[in-house]
Amino acid sequence: MPHDDSLILTLVAGFVLAFVLGMAANRLKLSPLVGYLLAGVAVGPFTPGWVADASLAAQLAEIGVILLMFGVGLHFSVGDLLKVRNIAIPGALGQIACATLLGWGVGRLLGMGDAESAFFGLTLSVASTVVLLRALEERGAVKSEAGRVAVGWLIVEDIVMVLALVLIPLVAGRAQASAGQIALGVGGALAQIAIFVGFMMIVGARVLPWLLVRIAHTRSRELFTLGVLAIALGIAYLAYAVFGASFALGAFVAGVVLSSSPLGHNAAERSLPLRDAFAVLFFVSVGMLFDPAVLLERPAAVLAAVLIVLAGKSAAALAITAAFRLTRSASLTIAASLAQIGEFSFILAGVGLGVGIMGREAHDLVIAAALISILANPFVFRLADRLSRPPAEPEPTSG
Repeated sequence: MPHDDSLILTLVAGFVLAFVLGMAANRLKLSPLVGYLLAGVAVGPFTPGWVADASLAAQLAEIGVILLMFGVGLHFSVGDLLKVRNIAIPGALGQIACATLLGWGVGRLLGMGDAESAFFGLTLSVASTVVLLRALEERGAVKSEAGRVAVGWLIVEDIVMVLALVLIPLVAGRAQASAGQIALGVGGALAQIAIFVGFMMIVGARVLPWLLVRIAHTRSRELFTLGVLAIALGIAYLAYAVFGASFALGAFVAGVVLSSSPLGHNAAERSLPLRDAFAVLFFVSVGMLFDPAVLLERPAAVLAAVLIVLAGKSAAALAITAAFRLTRSASLTIAASLAQIGEFSFILAGVGLGVGIMGREAHDLVIAAALISILANPFVFRLADRLSRPPAEPEPTSG
């Protein structure tokens, strides 16, 4: 009887290559995400050698997205956002609008339609939580004024992207319908989602913390970890199967509900290894979809996408923070923190590709921009550090 080992081979290749290349990236003072993405490129269909099972990788990546969104929800802090809301909310919305507009302009120049161009810009507008937090932690700046504003800014971006993940498939699925039919269909779907969120905030907020406490009383680390995983995946499936929402939204709401419970910190800590493992597979699967030939065939388009992320977003952040009278050092730190894209861009690009809003070429440009911006981010920070230093005092001349 033949033995199908494609799942094992996909997991082995994904984890081993991601580890090796992630370690190499770390030694080069780069984000390990670069290594994970390159591992996917290595086992993808666009490079020579063995090719991993793309359908299996996609399903494993879906679990990665669920756990990533669960983690985003667990770390969602209304308190942190409220402390910096006066600058984080208009700042994030302004930067998203600016990047989306720039992306639309570049997309139109590259021959994309209006919808694809705007979506292309939206995917370039949101920074990576993983990259931002690591950069701030390396500088001991998480609790600084700039760090708190950057984290609050990112929370707003995450909320906008969660809403985008909900709305885009709804609108795309009714592209050929009339405006009235679209409004009716989207309104009905949003009503179902609102019922789900209300159910989770009223019922889930009572049941899930109680359930975690009951599991904690067993004093079994394994059962507690399994319970957290079961809650994340179970609520994600409930949102999808009963309320017509996405897996990602269900997991995010489950994380938000648990984050306010007494054991929310424990849940985040226990689920971290599983979230990390499946997040790696998610990044590997994204790398598998990337055709590196785009770097040689369309260098001008790649450069334009990278400039939107590095220069366009940074300029918008500097202008907004200057308007709110932040110090020069804080403004430059925030601009450098947000001058990259990552996991939400990949999730959005994948959704756009799946529903037909985004073509393969635009998708490849997003992945290329992410890889290059993550590679460049440490150098952007060094430039920001240099520019934030006060000018040297001229040496006095002897009379």
